[in-house]
Amino acid sequence: MAHGHEIPPRAKPADDSGYLEMLTKAVFQSGFSWMVIRQKWPDFQRSFDGFTVQRVAAYGEGDLERLLADPGIVRNRRKVMATIENARTMVDLADEHGSFHGYLRTLDSLPYAQKRKLLVDQFLNLGPTGLFVFLWLVDEPVPDWEERNS
Repeated sequence: MAHGHEIPPRAKPADDSGYLEMLTKAVFQSGFSWMVIRQKWPDFQRSFDGFTVQRVAAYGEGDLERLLADPGIVRNRRKVMATIENARTMVDLADEHGSFHGYLRTLDSLPYAQKRKLLVDQFLNLGPTGLFVFLWLVDEPVPDWEERNS
């Protein structure tokens, strides 16, 4: 990664909840201090029920208000709502492909630019750089940092 950020470890998540957690981390880190997000991450894990995909996907208005009132997390309405919607998208993709990891395998033959467009279009508040970070965190193949937008 660039800009002097500490490089987090890469690891394939054990399950869809792990993918949702890393996707959410990429969404929240965009435009915020990575250090702040890292310091608050234990509260994110608590507030979002350990990122259990089905549980987050089932959140309603009361859960949204609870999260927006939680001082332990970054209370950005757009990003909190995106996390809930992204969990719903992930559930749909997992239902269709057996798991989110299974869905990612269906994209293996695509060039990175095509995969990037597809995923950025499917997930809210995930831009090209956030997608690169997400794929890097979950140990998926990515181009060199300098080539990520080509």
